Amino acid sequence: MLFRSNNSILWLLKFRISKFNILKTEATTEPILICGNEAIGEAAIQAGCLAYFGYPITPQNELTAYMAARMPEEGRVFIQSESELAAINMVFGASALGVRAMTSSSSPGISLKQEGISYLAGCELPAVIVNISRGGPGLGNIGPAQSDYFQATRGGGHGDYRTPVLAGASVQELADVTFLAFDLADRYRTPVLILGDGILGQMMEPVKFIHPEPVDLEPKDWILGGAKGRPPRVVKSLFLGTGALDAHNRKLQERYRIIREKEVRCEAYMTDDAELIMVAYGITARLCREVVRNLRRDGHKVGLFRPITLWPFPSLKIAELCRTAKRFLSVEMSYGQMVDDVRLAVNGKLPVEFFGNGGGEILTVGEIEEYTRELISS
Repeated sequence: MLFRSNNSILWLLKFRISKFNILKTEATTEPILICGNEAIGEAAIQAGCLAYFGYPITPQNELTAYMAARMPEEGRVFIQSESELAAINMVFGASALGVRAMTSSSSPGISLKQEGISYLAGCELPAVIVNISRGGPGLGNIGPAQSDYFQATRGGGHGDYRTPVLAGASVQELADVTFLAFDLADRYRTPVLILGDGILGQMMEPVKFIHPEPVDLEPKDWILGGAKGRPPRVVKSLFLGTGALDAHNRKLQERYRIIREKEVRCEAYMTDDAELIMVAYGITARLCREVVRNLRRDGHKVGLFRPITLWPFPSLKIAELCRTAKRFLSVEMSYGQMVDDVRLAVNGKLPVEFFGNGGGEILTVGEIEEYTRELISS
């Protein structure tokens, strides 16, 4: 189902709002074997995504291919756009009409979408953006990496905005955070980012698509569905009057404050008596969990803290761990990005070490364990 005309897209999306507001898919009672990219796609469909716009790039192509097959089956909109720039702006148009919309890409493709993400944030439009990251900078390679952390958590485009960022550590969790991403986007009228990597996107694991409890959302009284019998509405991010942009930004900042207060998610593993706490997210956290088990068998008091929301970052939770821990170790498939947030959370109370690599190279359990043992003995 491929459309070139923006008018055709708008007409079709308006049609879909009325006809396909009830999901046709059901939660599975038995797990199915599926790769991470496809799990995100199926979860998005079950979460009510009515429009997907994407452009091919490795290592997230399975997601685009899955949506190309499944969205027409469900009577929904799939468009392979002519570029990443076109895709994010199509998401903008769909979101302004009030439908749940999604796009996905990999690192350099997400860079191209950043201006559009800033416009979505400025216009208070919900959207879900998936980044299955690869090695960089530039075109880099197609190997897995976590070097997009800064871009994701700092608001990679222009202006004072933030986006909630969700990072799963398994294929099941990629599905779970996809449901959550759509709910958060609608609840706070903001773009939400799902940050994965080439390993999680490609690997296959059993997944149950479990629908969460329905979210009680406010009516979308801002959508551009046609001004019939009501005053016209405007969606914009241009504020030229004296003080107008400042007032708009203050409203956004208050929203981000509420998100920081209410939407932090994380997992602690064997941290109650841990003297050394490893901090890792995504696929790296799974490797570190194995390291913790190995070191615990040898009597070392090591634990793992895993952020699930990279923004808002669980800083207060890490600050609490400073009461019992003696040292932190940030482990990343980058040359050190999340470690900055760990150090800010620790606030100079304890040493914070770093171990990682980048360029699409995969860390191994053995490498992480060797470094951690050296750290413990130092």
